[in-house]
Formats: sequence, C-alpha cells, structure tokens
Amino acid sequence: MGSILVGLILHALQNTLYRVLEGYALWPRRLYQYGCARQKQLKCDLGDRIAVMRLERREQEGSLRPEEAAQLAQRRGNSRTSRLAGRDRIRTAAQRAMLQEQLARYPVNDDQVAPTRLGNAIRRLEEYGYDRYRLDTQVVWHELTGAAPDSIRRQVELARTRVDFFVALLYGHGAVALSGVVVLSTTSTRTAIVPQALAAICLAGLIPLWYRAAVSATDEWAAAVRALVNLGRKPLAESLGFALPATLEEERSMWTLVCRLSRLPYHERAAALDRYRAQPPA
Repeated sequence: MGSILVGLILHALQNTLYRVLEGYALWPRRLYQYGCARQKQLKCDLGDRIAVMRLERREQEGSLRPEEAAQLAQRRGNSRTSRLAGRDRIRTAAQRAMLQEQLARYPVNDDQVAPTRLGNAIRRLEEYGYDRYRLDTQVVWHELTGAAPDSIRRQVELARTRVDFFVALLYGHGAVALSGVVVLSTTSTRTAIVPQALAAICLAGLIPLWYRAAVSATDEWAAAVRALVNLGRKPLAESLGFALPATLEEERSMWTLVCRLSRLPYHERAAALDRYRAQPPA
C-alpha cells in the first residue's frame, strides 16, 4: 500500500521532478547562470568543431572558397577550437558523426539554452514547432494532440515513456542510496555496514548512467514531436476552423495569432484571424 501511495505522489510531482533535472526548479541563481553559460560554450564548441571538419574536407577537395578559407583560419586561430579539432582528426568517421547528434540536442535559439543537458534535450523538441512555423506547442499541446492522427500520438506517448523510465530509475536509485546512507549512520554492526555501503555506492554510481540514458532517449521523443507538428498542423487548423495559407510566411503569421489568442485575453487585433477562416459549408 505504501509503494502505491509513493508511486501516486511521484506521478503527481512528475513535472517538478523533471524541472529539477532540467535546471528550472530549486537551482540557485548563480548556479543556473553558470550552467547556462557552460552549456552555451559546449554548444558553440560543437558547432565550431563540425564547421572545422567540414571546411577541412572542402580544403582537401580543393573546393574551398576564399570566404570559407578565412573562416577556417579564424577558427584555427582559436586555441580552444584548435585543440578540440586536433582530437577530432584522430577519431573515426562514426565518432565524428556523433558530434552532429550531440549538437542536435541543443535548442536552435541560444536564448532557449538550459543549464543542463537534459533540459536542452527537452527544450529543443519544445521549440521545434515555434521555430519552424511559429506554432507554440506548449500553448496548444492538447489541441494538437487531440487533432493529430492516433498513430503519431501513440509514438509521442511511447517515446515520452522511455524518458520517464530512466528518470524514474534515477530518482528511485537516488532515494534508495540516500536511505542506505541514513541506515548506515545508525548501524553499529560491522557485518551489516559493508554490504549496505556497497549497495549504496553501486546505486549512486548508476545515477549518471540513467541520466545519460534519459538524454539519449529524448532523441526518439524529439523525432515523434517533430512528426506530430509536421503532420498535425493541417488537422489542427481544420479542427479550429482555419485553412492553411498557401505560403509559409502567411502560415507562420496565422499560428502566431492562434497561439496569442489561446495565451492572452481577447483583443480586437485577434480579428486578423478572420482572413484565415475556412469557408463555411453551403
């Protein structure tokens, strides 16, 4: 009975537990700022390393343009980038390809960078719809999932479950390890201390592994959300009584107004949505 109660409580606190790992909750201000600055630097390093590899490949092919040669020289002049690029040259092609995968786990906009790797990995899927179409999925998430095809919605739910699994392991092992430390502080029998200490150390050592697994599992989650946005926009527009415009620029303007209408109190400027409304049936 107690386990069921704890499970229900943790499920209710799911968003809070995620926010702690993402760096949004219970983080001191200075630590938050340091984490954001560090993650921005890591993102910049990954971009520079990938650019150096691309430019060096073009240099070897003899197709390097003058402006690209200047960019390559500038990056080589940076001691940090030059040192990291030197390590990349001795890596295999598969290892170098992993750099692009790591860079893809960051949001496009630097202002959206979070202080943790998991926070950035989740933030990149949250900003996808807004960056491409100005469709803020955080505002119209329920409408979007309600209008999207069932197969796409199940993919999103399944991908989210994988991340939830590793996050639950992380917190569960952390709680058990902490309780083991508490028990050790009250135990005086030598024969009981050793196995309890080993168990607590092993569980604590697994926490970074589960964290890395959760970050990697967000790749499938991000792909599912990308499909949800790309394939669910048209059904969402139709269910709201709108027709997708012919141009991408007009579509971005339409979703901006739709999300603003959902997020803010009504204003007369919302009447601009009338030109996107579908014609009523005869």
